[in-house]
Amino acid sequence: MKLVIGSDHAGVRLKNLLKGAIQNAEFIDVGTYNEESCDYPDYISLVAKAVMSGEADAGIALCGTGIGASITANKFDGIRAALCTNCFMAEMSKRHNNANVLVLGARVVGDDLAVRIVQSWLDAPYEGGRHQRRLDKISAIEKNG
Repeated sequence: MKLVIGSDHAGVRLKNLLKGAIQNAEFIDVGTYNEESCDYPDYISLVAKAVMSGEADAGIALCGTGIGASITANKFDGIRAALCTNCFMAEMSKRHNNANVLVLGARVVGDDLAVRIVQSWLDAPYEGGRHQRRLDKISAIEKNG
């Protein structure tokens, strides 16, 4: 699986850790690359655009709390970004919502938990069925308000 990953300065350390810890994915790192203060929308928008274009199969977005990254990513048509703080949320975001961007708060979850959250998300299948009807409604809202 090809994953695009991006963060602001608060997420750089965890981003680098995840790239080394997750073995069943190829990463496209869109930055930032150091802990100098920067604006998360600049990097999270690159994550969303790579998923939208098909350059990546899915994305991981990080900022301090994950809130700003989640808000930013969800502004893009077709992006279903899920801010997850535990493995159950990550699994269900994929099973029921077919989340294509996982969002983590680097200052909220510890390193080991973050790795487990990502792996839970990657391993979970989308169930489709009744959940697709709901995603279709979300897509209609994106297009028509």
